[in-house]
Amino acid sequence: MLVMKRVKQRVKQIIGCLFLTCAAVTGANATPAAESFGDYTIHINAFSSDTLQPNMAKAYNIIRSKNRGLLTISVVKKSNSSNGMPIKARVNAKATNLTGQLKNIEIREINDGGAVYYISEFNIADKEILDFTINVKPTDNNGPYTVTLRQQFFTQ
Repeated sequence: MLVMKRVKQRVKQIIGCLFLTCAAVTGANATPAAESFGDYTIHINAFSSDTLQPNMAKAYNIIRSKNRGLLTISVVKKSNSSNGMPIKARVNAKATNLTGQLKNIEIREINDGGAVYYISEFNIADKEILDFTINVKPTDNNGPYTVTLRQQFFTQ
């Protein structure tokens, strides 16, 4: 039982680091991005959820599938730490495909022992290109800041 608890804690630490830096185990079609706004850096990434390790997906109730996309967002404030300090924010996002169809992007916050990040799952089609617009308002009342990302997904 103690071993399983430690394994689960380690898995959460690993996935937290992956989401926080937007360097999740992704396929070749993932294009992480980061944009700075003064003291803040917003990291975003979108990829097919089937590239997550099964234990990571299970720990965060993420459905692994080639037909499911995953958007990750983290907000980091500059600090004395070399990596900065993850902070909470109000985050909303929208995505449209090239024909202008709107995708439902519901953001949920993940708090993992000091790491704070935001994720969304959504359906994707093969070769679909999505344009994401993410609005971020840090809880310390700075912003809002807008970040965009264009990502193509491959399901085959």
